[in-house]
Amino acid sequence: MHKFKLSAEELEQYFLDLMAGRRKRWYDRVITCLLFAASRVYRMVVQFRIWLYDKRVIRNQALGCLVVSIGNLSCGGTGKTPVVEVFARSLSAKGRKVAILSRGYRRKKRSFWEKLCHAFHSGEMELPPQVVSDGENLLMDSEHAGDEPFMLASNLQDVAVIVDKDRVKSGIHAIDEFQTDIIILDDGFQYLKLKPHINIVLVDSTDPFGNGHVLPRGILREPIKNIRRADYIFLTKSDGSNKLRHLKRFIRRHTRRAEIIECCHRPQYLVKLFTDREREELSFLNGRKVAALSAIARPESFENFLEQLGAELVAKDHFADHHRYSRQEIIDFVNAAKAAGAEMVVTTEKDAVRIPHLERCDVPIYYLRIQIDILSGKESFDQCISRICFM
Repeated sequence: MHKFKLSAEELEQYFLDLMAGRRKRWYDRVITCLLFAASRVYRMVVQFRIWLYDKRVIRNQALGCLVVSIGNLSCGGTGKTPVVEVFARSLSAKGRKVAILSRGYRRKKRSFWEKLCHAFHSGEMELPPQVVSDGENLLMDSEHAGDEPFMLASNLQDVAVIVDKDRVKSGIHAIDEFQTDIIILDDGFQYLKLKPHINIVLVDSTDPFGNGHVLPRGILREPIKNIRRADYIFLTKSDGSNKLRHLKRFIRRHTRRAEIIECCHRPQYLVKLFTDREREELSFLNGRKVAALSAIARPESFENFLEQLGAELVAKDHFADHHRYSRQEIIDFVNAAKAAGAEMVVTTEKDAVRIPHLERCDVPIYYLRIQIDILSGKESFDQCISRICFM
């Protein structure tokens, strides 16, 4: 089972390399051509599905509360989770009852035995959504919730977090059980089954649309022109410079009505793992020898953060996005970090929830806490929050 998991991740990395043009052998070029042909078919299927919803051949559903969709055009790497968190925190601070709905990507599914027991005791075949947090208590671990929902539930008070593939069902559950009046649909841009009142799309300013192709030739889930469905566009990982004017001009060719907001993911502090959330200031990294560990879509941005904060990277390793670490993998990396002279291991907050607890750790492990900082378009962001609150 473990070997299959590793081979699946290696296969995923191979296709990512093909998309990025890092594979140059003759059979790589043949496979790339096949992927291009498949992407044309996928593009047509995606557009046909959207047309069916636009023409009301397939009807989407509206819930009895406001729905805010936060998503992207590309597969991962846009820094969506901190944006979801800042929206949930801002709306909750305004006195609204907020629930986040997620599909819980790569979470451990409920077993056949659990499903059978539920059907036997309740007489219903359909399982209820799983509540990660009811706004007061954390009710699930990261393995069963998924790393991103668990992270959101850990950081947010007074916000319910619910996971289920059917987000119409989980939305109804949120309204009935928690009297929710605002639902945030996490990764919801392609979830057309539930009708949003506001569509927010994130674009990674460092790599906006990959090679411009849809899956499986590129990283796009749907064509770039579909960004016109967005009401607000967040350009994430911005550095506040004028370099983004070309990207903004390109986006404006596809949509004139969407507000564009620039933001960056700013490091806040370090948190030590396996302790009671012991913190260190960012200056703690300056001049220290650090080993970086991550399993995210864009590990380069995380490693750049560490170097900008003065750390000397003496070892680093990255796995496929959402990789769930085994205890032995962490022990092996800690040993490698120690051998390289590292004073500490630093990982991301999303990775931290997937790292198994170690009774003994020869090199301390920290995660880097990241929050969103609005660089330009602050008025548009405030107007967005006010608009949601008073709709």
